[in-house]
Amino acid sequence: MSLYRDDGIVLRTHKLGEADRIVTVLTRRTGKVRGVAKGVRRTMSRFGARLEPFTHVDLQLHTGRTLDVITQAETIRPYGEALVTDYPRYTAGSAMLETADRLTLGEKEPSLRQFLLLVGGLRTLGSGEHEPRLVLDAYFLRSLAVAGYAPALEACARCKAPAVRAFAIVAGGVVCGGCRPAGAAVPAGETLALMVALLKGDWLTADASDGRHRAECSGLVAAYLQWHLEHGIRSLRHVEREPAT
Repeated sequence: MSLYRDDGIVLRTHKLGEADRIVTVLTRRTGKVRGVAKGVRRTMSRFGARLEPFTHVDLQLHTGRTLDVITQAETIRPYGEALVTDYPRYTAGSAMLETADRLTLGEKEPSLRQFLLLVGGLRTLGSGEHEPRLVLDAYFLRSLAVAGYAPALEACARCKAPAVRAFAIVAGGVVCGGCRPAGAAVPAGETLALMVALLKGDWLTADASDGRHRAECSGLVAAYLQWHLEHGIRSLRHVEREPAT
């Protein structure tokens, strides 16, 4: 058996047999790993509580035929503790975990930037410094950028013209009047400015934005993300959006 050690964020779990659990973890060095935690559903399990979603854990595993086996687990930081009692933050965090899982399709393919982005997103979400949906939208935009799908926001996605008139998901972001396809959305200039701020980490601008622009931004970002993933993010149906004002 080949033993290895890595740390990562638990993305999801599901039951296996009567007492075991399959745990999906986005790790720092190895990438996404699915491991079997034997006996963790028993009352006297040594580390069952350490393998819950949102937890940053240090793991020791040995390589199995189809699934690796988790032999040790130590908690580094339980991000879930700051989220489970706050519905908006918990649902935003759940959408982050699901997105990280969707964007890292291959197992054991190193994804250090996605891992660091997820850790930073959960830390920011738990700190309570910013509105949860803003944190989530910033995470969506940055994770898309890391995956190579960053939307064009400051020049036409097709011809690079600086005068933009609309936002077209199929075109890859903002478009000018000449390149605008049918059905493209026409967001407010403040909404596009908010998207730029979230992508760049300009929290001073983001925190000062109006509710109606946050709501419009959230709709565009969610649609853009799900179009590129070719799959809906189930957790988004529970996320509370910033009300328009």
